[in-house]
Amino acid sequence: MDNFRFYSPTEFIFGRDTQKETGKMTANYGGVKVLVVYGGQSAEKSGLVKQVTDSLDNNKISYCILKGVQPNPTDDRVYEGIGMALKEGVNFILAVGGGSVIDTAKAIALGAVYDGDFWDFFCGKGTPSAALPVGVVLTIPAAGSEASASSVITKINGLHKRSCRTNLIRPRFAIMNPELTMTLPWFQTACGITDMLCHIYERYFSNTPAQLVNAYSEAIMRDIMDQALTLKLDGNNYDARADIMWASTIAHNGLCGVGKREDWATHFLEHEVSALYNVAHGAGLACIAPAWLKFVAKRKPDMVWRFAINVMSVNPSGLDTEHIIEEGINLLKDFYHDLGLTTSLTELVGKEPDIDALVESLHKNLGDMIGSYVPLSIDDCREIYQLAL
Repeated sequence: MDNFRFYSPTEFIFGRDTQKETGKMTANYGGVKVLVVYGGQSAEKSGLVKQVTDSLDNNKISYCILKGVQPNPTDDRVYEGIGMALKEGVNFILAVGGGSVIDTAKAIALGAVYDGDFWDFFCGKGTPSAALPVGVVLTIPAAGSEASASSVITKINGLHKRSCRTNLIRPRFAIMNPELTMTLPWFQTACGITDMLCHIYERYFSNTPAQLVNAYSEAIMRDIMDQALTLKLDGNNYDARADIMWASTIAHNGLCGVGKREDWATHFLEHEVSALYNVAHGAGLACIAPAWLKFVAKRKPDMVWRFAINVMSVNPSGLDTEHIIEEGINLLKDFYHDLGLTTSLTELVGKEPDIDALVESLHKNLGDMIGSYVPLSIDDCREIYQLAL
């Protein structure tokens, strides 16, 4: 295990009816004039937005609203939010939604206190030194953005999907009521489950010895899969919803990566797919992850073998390493299929994707090599995309 610092300052308020504490928590963290950011009509129709704004009113906190954030959030909404924050004198950003809403709120928080273009922080031209505080009312367990130091935004001009990572944008608080997730369409739940699993993959598949971290990461992955199948049968199971919601947080708050060198190639590969074809991020990961595992297992089988046995429950008796790994990857694909997701990029995007365009964009922005468990060249990435077809 390498030296590490674990920093997770977010205060979590978890359980039934906790959204009613939004105003109190916002006031506790200095919110006086708040920009409330959310997505579409579901947050309004469910009554959640009114509950949140009523709570702000009850705590004598004024607010303005930015709505209409879409999946795979784009820079236009960020610029709109920055302009609104500056005009209204906002001193706190409140995200009501899932990863796309939270990532938008984080980007606004950076841009509202920066003289230049917020995109500087996403394309590597600048390093942030300040941000407005962010709070979260979580509705979609998936991205783990309610506890993470990262934000992912797509620039419309060029369809560049990039991330910014800084502790400045870790939310001050996250309100998490599993009941709010019971009305989600199953596809959103399934994509969220895939995303949180992949957040653990990116840390689990590492060349750094870390037995304890690997062991509890395996336990979390197994539980996510078990609870996912429970929810497929009973979407109103509170305990399963609670497990999934909390798992999404600890999958991406850094706990599963302490003392380890992380990989992130699977996410980088998928970001190009969802940027170019506007597919759900989790759905893209269900295609990329098995292909990445198949590729890296040829060069470095150790952790893929362990994953097959300890997470996918392959019985190794009588099987050699190659067949254990093959069975593990097949079981993972079966799990995605059980969730109703495809593992074929061609099926996902509705046609054979333009692999040359995906590879060119990926390496133009991230350099000649990506990943660390098995560093991937341009040709390696092309092969993984082909395996995912």
